[in-house]
Amino acid sequence: MATNVPNAVAVRDSKDPGGRILRFTPAAWGDFRAALAEGLVD
Repeated sequence: MATNVPNAVAVRDSKDPGGRILRFTPAAWGDFRAALAEGLVD
């Protein structure tokens, strides 16, 4: 996860550094993390 991308949170598979990067808004990433913490995502 990288937070040094302006207005985005970038996520990639560390086992595949040349692979695709997923970019989320900080708000969407925060919602995802909150859902994980609440057990709403498996």
